[in-house]
Amino acid sequence: MKTKILFFLFFSIFSFSIFAAPITIAIDPGHGGKDPGAISRNLGIYEKNVTLSIAKELKALLDKDPNFRGVLTRSGDYYISVPERSEIARKFKANYLISIHADSSESPERRGASVWVLSNRRANDEMGQWLEDDEKRSELLGGAGKVLSHNNDKYLDQTVLDLQFGHSQRTGYALGEHILRHFAKVTTLSRSTPQHASLGVLRSPDIPSVLVETGFLSNSEEEKNLTLKPIIAALLI
Repeated sequence: MKTKILFFLFFSIFSFSIFAAPITIAIDPGHGGKDPGAISRNLGIYEKNVTLSIAKELKALLDKDPNFRGVLTRSGDYYISVPERSEIARKFKANYLISIHADSSESPERRGASVWVLSNRRANDEMGQWLEDDEKRSELLGGAGKVLSHNNDKYLDQTVLDLQFGHSQRTGYALGEHILRHFAKVTTLSRSTPQHASLGVLRSPDIPSVLVETGFLSNSEEEKNLTLKPIIAALLI
């Protein structure tokens, strides 16, 4: 099952992408270091290890295709703050950011994958912060940022940033829908549409971002599926 999820995640990225090659995908393995994330009930597996394993395998798949370049926000078991994850993606000039997680619930019956995107409220809050930060605003808008700073028109700044945020949100939501359509072919979905949340890792206004919950570690069957070591060659059959 883990192999199939990886394959369809890769395929959904491939068929969705609209940028000129090579497309840079920032893959963010959730948690790490002092933050273990969820811990499975039966096997005592840490979410931070599951997400890193999946992220490394997804990167390896992307790197086999000349149209893509996969980059990791972390490559080992160490802690990275949520804001740093977005900054790492930006440093690599990522076209997309995909944050990998594994879900957990008090109910062992809950199962299935889901995709999360940035809520409108969080997007508005973030846009306000970027408007107040000259360095961030200029970084986001590139050369236009310098022109706008000399123009000193707050409403023009807000309009341009609003367009950027809007594009990022729409693209992230569309990518989320695309991933879910492919996931539905190989695994159960806990939610059939992308869900909105105020998650910090999704807050980049310039990078369309999604958070993928690959399954429930609190469910015994999915716990096993998420820890099976996939055979990469099988993905190419």
